[in-house]
Amino acid sequence: METNGLERFLEKIRAGLTPLGAAVTFADPAVTELTCAAGFDFVWLDGEHGEFQRERAMLHMMAARGTGVATFYRVPSCDHTEIKNVIDFAPAAIIVPMVMDERDAARAVSYCRYPVHGGTRGFGPRRGFNYGADDFEKYLEASAHDPLVIIQLEHIDAAKRLDRILEVPGIDSIIVGPYDLTLSMGRPGQFDDPEVAATFDECCRKIREKGIMLGCYTESRFDVWKRRGVQFMAIKNDTSAMFMGYKEMIRRAKES
Repeated sequence: METNGLERFLEKIRAGLTPLGAAVTFADPAVTELTCAAGFDFVWLDGEHGEFQRERAMLHMMAARGTGVATFYRVPSCDHTEIKNVIDFAPAAIIVPMVMDERDAARAVSYCRYPVHGGTRGFGPRRGFNYGADDFEKYLEASAHDPLVIIQLEHIDAAKRLDRILEVPGIDSIIVGPYDLTLSMGRPGQFDDPEVAATFDECCRKIREKGIMLGCYTESRFDVWKRRGVQFMAIKNDTSAMFMGYKEMIRRAKES
């Protein structure tokens, strides 16, 4: 829908482009507005590790409206209430973290879809159909695939169950979480470790072969992830961007 930038994001995917995004953790909606102005294709609103409350989540999505930037919201967990708290604000995607098996994946899909589409989503669309300004039947039809259901693969036990997870109908996308995955393997941040790299390679191959959209979060090795078939990337978060920007300005000021 136009409200959340989803169609523009998908058009870039279909055109073979690689949309880039940034994660926002600060509560101030100005951070999302700034992120959109910087030129990202999507903004990842982090309700898992960020500072968001329900009202703030909606304000961040409103800050992105009209920019064409897609708004993804990561809930704290695979929980019906957590998803219900934000899905009616019309994000372009719901990101569900730490999906461990096919049961988690099926619940994530169910919580994001209305009963007419086989799910258990509660009804109270509000912003979803522009507070009543949009056609309700068109809204209901679009809700079969809007928002995207994105699950995160970020634990070695989930990687071992990936074949079963991929059989769950309704998963639109899977994001590989490299940091948590390496931690679960006892090799924190060791992205070049042969076993770690082989796990990434295998998971990405299986996801793409299944025809499911593949994403990742990475601040480096963009070429490596592209070779693995990643179709969209979140490449920075607000805290590290601010820290690195400040450090660079301090270095430049001292050198001059």
